[in-house]
Amino acid sequence: MAEDDPLRDFDPFDIFDAEAARLDRFFAGLDDSGWLRPSHCTGWTVRDVLAHLAGEEMYNHAVLDGTVPELMSRMSAEGISGYEDFNEWCVRERRDLPVEDVLREWREKNGDTRRRMRELGQDAVLETMAGPYPNGHQTFHYDSEYATHADDVEAPVADDEADDRSLWRIAVGRFALAESDSKVQVEQTAEQVWVALDGVTASLSYPEFVAATVGRLPASHGLDPRLAGALRCLA
Repeated sequence: MAEDDPLRDFDPFDIFDAEAARLDRFFAGLDDSGWLRPSHCTGWTVRDVLAHLAGEEMYNHAVLDGTVPELMSRMSAEGISGYEDFNEWCVRERRDLPVEDVLREWREKNGDTRRRMRELGQDAVLETMAGPYPNGHQTFHYDSEYATHADDVEAPVADDEADDRSLWRIAVGRFALAESDSKVQVEQTAEQVWVALDGVTASLSYPEFVAATVGRLPASHGLDPRLAGALRCLA
């Protein structure tokens, strides 16, 4: 990775393992009422979040297997167009299944995904829906997805890991903004993140910046809508 790459100090595979383990611990301790509790992902229960994670392994495996065109053909046959349709379809297809079966599906398929991505290494190139893409960068995107959904279901984060977790999530957010050629200026200091766009500026705490990049900053926060929209790059 380049010297100025914000991701250079982080191992995407270790992070993926840690976030998957966090979710697994949380899911393993739920009772019936816990599964039905609303998540912070609009319209989804905690159970729906699990169904989404299990369902998206279909895409993850297609990327690893080099069969994305076949998956896209299947999606087209099902009348699915775009990520949002795909996500809702994955959830809908699992709503009538025993939750134990969905949890088992996710554990097995995600475990396989994480193992294979680690074995490939960061420099391998995957054939994604958006075209060829480095395996390491793809893993960082999955890291962010898992951390976001862990927060959505309120999976616990220990005090001694919260700071490091914020740092890698800020790095992924900064990387994603640069990758998308965002016009937002971002400057990270020891305690906050300064952002600016077209003369509009704001200072955000680390958690606020992370929340903005994944589309989870509450409307009540007061961040200028132009900045909020421009910062959303990972959801």
